[in-house]
Amino acid sequence: MNLCVIGTGYVGLVTGTVFADLGNNVVCCDNDASKIDMLDRGEMPIYEPGLEEMVKRNVEDGRLTFSTDLDKAVRDSEVVFIAVGTPTGNNGYADLSAVKDVAKVIARNLDRYKVIVNKSTVPVGTGDLVREIIDINKVRLDVEFDVVSNPEFLREGNAINDTLRPDRIVIGAPSQNVAMRILELYAPLERPMIITDVHSAEMIKYASNAFLATKISFINAIANICEIAHADVVQVAKGMGLDKRIGHEFLSAGLGYGGSCFGKDTSCLVSTAQKLGYDFTLLSNVIEINDQQPTRFTDRIKTALGSLKGKNVGVLGLAFKPNTDDLRDAKSLQIISNLLAEGANVRVYDPIAMPNTKKIFPQIEYCENAYDTANGADVLLIVTEWNEFKYIDLSRLKELMAQPIIFDGRNIYDPDRMSRLGFDYYCVGRPTVKRDSN
Repeated sequence: MNLCVIGTGYVGLVTGTVFADLGNNVVCCDNDASKIDMLDRGEMPIYEPGLEEMVKRNVEDGRLTFSTDLDKAVRDSEVVFIAVGTPTGNNGYADLSAVKDVAKVIARNLDRYKVIVNKSTVPVGTGDLVREIIDINKVRLDVEFDVVSNPEFLREGNAINDTLRPDRIVIGAPSQNVAMRILELYAPLERPMIITDVHSAEMIKYASNAFLATKISFINAIANICEIAHADVVQVAKGMGLDKRIGHEFLSAGLGYGGSCFGKDTSCLVSTAQKLGYDFTLLSNVIEINDQQPTRFTDRIKTALGSLKGKNVGVLGLAFKPNTDDLRDAKSLQIISNLLAEGANVRVYDPIAMPNTKKIFPQIEYCENAYDTANGADVLLIVTEWNEFKYIDLSRLKELMAQPIIFDGRNIYDPDRMSRLGFDYYCVGRPTVKRDSN
């Protein structure tokens, strides 16, 4: 098929590239000329493992192109995917400005029947809104079209695999015939598919992310209780996860969820519920617990050190999760802000995300590696669980630090080993261990 994907962020660029890899002719469009110029030069505007190689292969094979000419791309395509950003707007509701603008572009270029696919994460009812905008603005009144909801479930850092091997493919369509046109695109993947109405598909995306966010906030609340009760949340989560009704996924206590999805989607679902007359108190509490985690973490550091003023604090990890440079809702940003407000001297290191962080915190020190960050530190914080931090030479780390104190916001080390190595080791939801005096 001839496809057009409007938006070259994580969702749009990955979706378009994978569809090209499956044999379709795809043009990825964006009104940001600098992003299209980068892509034409073979440079990626985002960091995603495996994406650059897949883009290069499909560009060379002639199946994937990039353009700022949205009008032509829409006219040349049978299926148009909307994959633009929907950031949090007023009162937590999604800002649909970009979706509306794209709908108007589609309307003026609707020269024959097309299927319009909402790939962006949008509130329930957005499919109706897109259809209304196109109906009002289309030039050719005799041309028919259909609007489909096809939510994405990719994870940054694992987006290629999630797109090629998704747990499920959700197609919300006004009729079986329309759904089959989109199903054809995904058929080569041979993955489970669910065909439903548009409203239900839109809700599946939000409900899924809200449930996962709830699991994270739940285990973090349990971790907070474990700290007071001197229990070990890692063991608690292990015991819970063996129940097949619960499972192990998303039961790792830590600093809370971040990134472009969970925070935005939970806020939007609460706001959507309010618009529909339902008070979603449960999800509001999930958001509140998540927001409190970074401050609770820095408060514990302040208590342990007595004061942070003038202290040298090393921070390992800036991205909201490993294998990405994304800082959206990254807990590192709140933690660094709290440290600076307390008068601490902050040194940081992240394998990928430091260039983005420098735009936000130009005043802090950026280090070459983890050991450089630990050099002279009164306390070292683990904020993102990059593999290189998990397998670091802890003995060397201790020799470099002014005080052997580690606050681990991701529980990546074994407490008993840390004690034997001579660290004061503070975790999330686990008993604090002091350095072994023997």
